Amino acid sequence: MTKRTAAKHKLDRRMGENIWGRPKSPVNRREYGPGQHGQRRKQKLSDFGIQLRAKQKLKGYYGDLTEKQFRRIYAEAVRVNGDTGENLIGLLERRLDAVVYRSKFVPTVFAARQFVNHGHVTVNGKKVNIPSYRVKEGDVIEVKEKSRQMALVIEALASAERDFAEYINVDASKMKAEFVRTPGLSDVPYPVMMEPNLVVEYYAKN
Repeated sequence: MTKRTAAKHKLDRRMGENIWGRPKSPVNRREYGPGQHGQRRKQKLSDFGIQLRAKQKLKGYYGDLTEKQFRRIYAEAVRVNGDTGENLIGLLERRLDAVVYRSKFVPTVFAARQFVNHGHVTVNGKKVNIPSYRVKEGDVIEVKEKSRQMALVIEALASAERDFAEYINVDASKMKAEFVRTPGLSDVPYPVMMEPNLVVEYYAKN
């Protein structure tokens, strides 16, 4: 199981946003934070607080990423030519668990990590059970034949809750997806506004 599974609703409430766009998010009912002090008036955040919040939101969105993993991805985004914030988004979206989630093979990013871990996915015909595996443009991701009758998969594909991402070509009938291109921030269908530029500022100062 992922480390954050039991606390994902708490993350929504702490941020005051429905980060994954789920109908069952508690933010849909109450926007204040969790705990006995959740309804207190919110203090104005400092620049550091705003940057930290942007980092926590983006890292939390991708599920079970540790700070060490996220910082490593950021460091790689810095090394690549171009805008660091855009590079960061592209690297996060190239994770296999993110692609499985975007392809609607599973209902949540948390389920995607577990789905990959349990060996239900192939990349270019070969089983890959590493959620952080980085796909390349042109890679074909497929649900293994023996896993296609899982209720989790069938329900996720039938759900109208999310649309398919434009940078992934999905053949729902064959449960197969091709990663067409690395997306930028404007391409990714986040339910809430993500601000990778603030994440860059946070790491640049810390």
